[in-house]
Amino acid sequence: MARSKNKVDLDVARGIAPGIVAKTKKRLVVASGRSHEALALDVTRALGTQLVPTEHRTFASGEILTRFEVSIRGCDVFLIQTFGPPVNEWLMEILIMLDAAKRASAKRITVVAPYYPYSRQDKKGRGREPISARLVADLLRTAGADRIMSVDLHAAQIQGFFDGPVDHLFAKPVLLDYFEKHLTAEDRAKLTVVSPDTGRVRVADTWSDSLDAPLAIIHKRRDPNVANQVTVNEIVGHVEGRVCLLVDDMIDTGGTIVKAAQALKKNGAERVIVAATHAIFSDPAAQRLQDPSVDAVVVTDSIPLPPEKRFPGLTVLPIAPLLARAIHEVFEDGSVTSMFDGAA
Repeated sequence: MARSKNKVDLDVARGIAPGIVAKTKKRLVVASGRSHEALALDVTRALGTQLVPTEHRTFASGEILTRFEVSIRGCDVFLIQTFGPPVNEWLMEILIMLDAAKRASAKRITVVAPYYPYSRQDKKGRGREPISARLVADLLRTAGADRIMSVDLHAAQIQGFFDGPVDHLFAKPVLLDYFEKHLTAEDRAKLTVVSPDTGRVRVADTWSDSLDAPLAIIHKRRDPNVANQVTVNEIVGHVEGRVCLLVDDMIDTGGTIVKAAQALKKNGAERVIVAATHAIFSDPAAQRLQDPSVDAVVVTDSIPLPPEKRFPGLTVLPIAPLLARAIHEVFEDGSVTSMFDGAA
């Protein structure tokens, strides 16, 4: 009995290299760690699929076990794990999931980390310090990650720490759509975009262009020997009588944002609205953000927020549609960059 020959594709006219077309088809599968299962479920709903049945165990000793309950051989696997507290437990879990997926013969493994862990340790501030963001990238690569997808990295150079493709997504379209719908014409006429520090000026500048609003910058100093302590020095730009939109990538304890809002109000700002991607909200952030200087806070659900960390004036926007679209583009060999007008 003669063996059937593989189909040979010689269609170079469309810019496709000649080769053999296999009968097998790509299969997109999504699995989730335990850090934010609600987000993972929202992503799969947006994609029109379901999560891979996965067993997770934490033994009495604290050791973690992960096992995929169905075959993922030859699949394009997307592992969703964000890194809110307890960050070290979730980091170890994703490393174990990567090892399990690699040993289960997954064809390609992408880590979808909406919030990248240790992203603030992207450089040496003093001698004898680690560059932990690089260490995390090395750990993910060694454990089996072929690709990383993340949202609003604290520092763009983190993309270069990983020896493989990195899809750097931006939450700006999600947040911008909200403000375009909810800011009144009067607010838009008095709007000023504010960068909370010099490190976020480039991002704030893109917001300024998108909203056709002037830009202001807050100059701050941080004591390198004391964590989460900030001193606001001066404001560059006109904020008196303005509606100020403070844009940042994350809110941890809320100290930076609240001091910035207080400085803006002290300099005559009419209202202060805070927009941030990652709501880490370490204690006492929820209490601090209810300061009279802060009129509203808008964040995404890239990190799970329990009820005790929510408060009046807080709006949480879904990030799942953005992640789902990016995952679809990667799987279909499409363009992630096109999602952000060439900025990604």
